[in-house]
Formats: sequence, structure tokens, C-alpha cells
Amino acid sequence: MEDLLGLELNDDLHGSDIPIRNIWYMLLYVWKENPIQWASYPLAVESAPSIDGLLCSILANLMRQRMIIGLGRDYLVEEKAIRGIRGKINFGESLKNNLFQRGQAKCMFQEYSPNVLKNQIIKTTLLRMIKIGQFGTDRQYANTLIQNMRQLVQIMDGVEQVDLSSSKIGRLNLGRNDRDYRLMLNICELLIRRRMPLERVGETRLPIVDQEKLILYSIFEVFVANFYQVHLSDWKVKPQTQLSWHADDAHAFLPIMKPDLILTHKGSSKVIILDTKFTSQTEKNQYGAIRFKSSHLYQMYSYIKSQEHLSEHYSRAKGILLYPRSRREVINETIRLNNHEVSINGIDLSAPWQKIESDLLNLIGECIGTGI
Repeated sequence: MEDLLGLELNDDLHGSDIPIRNIWYMLLYVWKENPIQWASYPLAVESAPSIDGLLCSILANLMRQRMIIGLGRDYLVEEKAIRGIRGKINFGESLKNNLFQRGQAKCMFQEYSPNVLKNQIIKTTLLRMIKIGQFGTDRQYANTLIQNMRQLVQIMDGVEQVDLSSSKIGRLNLGRNDRDYRLMLNICELLIRRRMPLERVGETRLPIVDQEKLILYSIFEVFVANFYQVHLSDWKVKPQTQLSWHADDAHAFLPIMKPDLILTHKGSSKVIILDTKFTSQTEKNQYGAIRFKSSHLYQMYSYIKSQEHLSEHYSRAKGILLYPRSRREVINETIRLNNHEVSINGIDLSAPWQKIESDLLNLIGECIGTGI
């Protein structure tokens, strides 16, 4: 498929084309944004020929709106030569450079400035994407978008560039009135991750396909978790919970068990352990026969069997392996293993968004005997 976050999927997945709008909705859930609140962006979403085009056009729209009410500012400590006196005078530097004779002084003072980290990250991201963004084959669309980004960069003339990294964004403390900045910085962070050439200085360059596939898998995983946290009010949804092996003795070399989700129904106390897998559902064995992926089934079986001692409901817990639907296969099967059911399910990410939502909800609803 073309341009799934810039990724051409290999034979392991055989993915159908995912509409740009569906990736946008998934990202909104990943960023814990309400998709309804961003319903004013259908044109930017539907017209985008690529993920870079989508992210940069929405980033540019949000920054242009922010400029109408004013860029975010903060008090910064400045130390420079100025005319007159302001704040604290550095007499040593002022005398050394004969500034007093020229009617100046080296002063340290606070200035309410837009040259703050959040604006620096956005400006630097815009500059980078002007140079390396992949905006599809529609040259008019690409040129218009690049021109819009250049205009924004020019308007942000007083904002400096900064070295881009995901860690810088993670350290930012945003206020309650920074909802638009939160989304803009999330967009920047994804663009940074996609375009980061090296993991650390001195490391070998990562293959682009592998890096993009890891990013896309993490998006799918977090989207499913956050989607269920938003919509399943009758369930306790706990992502990334570490499970105990229930071993008689502690062993330092036992691997960590951490499924993507553990869901517990508030009324019936039924338990579901769910894991997402961004691969195909099946593989060929040594004889060429198609089989479910053994490592995935072994992993899920370990999850559910190792927790049987916790309660009666854990002794009958259901396991779900959830895959994105692939071009060759859409397999929804349930296997009975002792007291447990393990379901192998595919979700069609190329379907209309309302169907994706209903399929995800029905997948859980069926576990308590009703569709949702």
C-alpha cells in the first residue's frame, strides 16, 4: 500500500489502503483528543494526499489561528547591551566594552517573549518539513502548502530554531489554555519520530521501513487502548498491566508479561485480556500449510493460564488477539482452550470510520452476550 505513514508494507502484512481520515481519527485517540471537537477539519483531512500533507496542513492551520489571538509567550531572562537602563546592570561588561560612552549598558532583565520552546519546536518543524516533507504528486497542493508554511516561518521571525527531539516535547508543561498547542506539539513529535535519521549519535542508520512500521504499530496499539477507555464505561480498562508468573520461587530471568489491555466488566466481573498485533494473522508452517501465528497464541495462552489463580473470573478469562485487517485474510475465529476462549479477530481499518468504531465495540460486547 502507498503512504501509510509513508510506509509501503511488506509481504508480512499485505495491508489494504487505509484512508487518511481514518489515520487522523486514530491519531486523535492516541493523543487523547475528542474527534468530535476537531470536526472542523474535514477539508484538510479529506484533501491530504499523504500523511505529511495531513499533519503539516493541520499544523499550519492551527498555528495561523493561534497567531490571530497571539503566540504563546513567557518571561525569559535576557542579557544584552541596550540603550538606557533596564533590570540589573552588568557594570563589568559595560565598562569593558565602553558601552556607557555610547549611551548603552549591559543589562539583565526579564522580557515577555514568544521565543519560547513550544514556538521554537513548531517553527523548526515547519522549516524541516518545507525541506523534506513528502506531499504527494499533486504539485499545486504541495506548492500551496509549502508557501503557507514559509509565510508562517517568516511571521515567527523573532522565534529561534532549536534542535528537535521527542524528549524536548515531553518536558514541556502546557497550561489549560494550551489545547491547540498540545495538538500542534503532538503533530510535531510524530513528524520528528518519522524523520529522525539516527536513534543516537554513532548508531547505525535504521531502515526507514522498519522505523515507520514500529511507529504505525505503536499508533494502532495505543489507539485501541484509548478508544476502549473512552467508550467502554461499563468496563475497567487497564493498559500495559504487568502480570505475575505465579511462580513458586522468584526467577530474575523470567520474561515480563505485559498485555496491551486487561478489561474487567463492572457488572459481571468477566475478564478479557487483549493484545494487538500489527502483522498478518497467519503464517505458513514448514509444510506450506496456513496456520495462526504460533508465537501469538503461545503468548496469549501464557497470559490467561498464569492468572487463573487470581479469581473464578480469571479462571475463565477470554483472550483476544486483534490484528488490522489484511488484503488476503479476514479471519475471525474463536478457539476453546480448556476453560478459556481465545479469539483471533481482524479489524478493517479501510472501512468507514463508523464501522470501525462499531466493530471494535461489538468485539467486546459479544463477550458479555450482547453487541454494543
